[in-house]
Amino acid sequence: MSYYERHVFFCCNQRQNGETCCNDKGASGMRDYAKKRVKELGLAGPGKVRVNQAGCLDRCEEGPCVVVYPEAVWYTYVDRADIDEIIEEHLKAGRVVARLRI
Repeated sequence: MSYYERHVFFCCNQRQNGETCCNDKGASGMRDYAKKRVKELGLAGPGKVRVNQAGCLDRCEEGPCVVVYPEAVWYTYVDRADIDEIIEEHLKAGRVVARLRI
């Protein structure tokens, strides 16, 4: 069994020269928010959920993006409501949020 039930990676890459990147779309703040919410809901820790920052996931043009493993489901998001939906539906209930999937 894996150390975590689910591992969530937020692309927080910062590109130079005006190239599209997730961090310019608020990725670091959303990662911080998701990490806080997962802890508040009692979902964080060994055998549960881990939220991490990732370097470039090479999908910045579709981003901001986040990927949830072990399912390897890729999402995009706009605001905290989208992050809340991913947490409630995918992380808590195990249901993929089709409208946010990329």
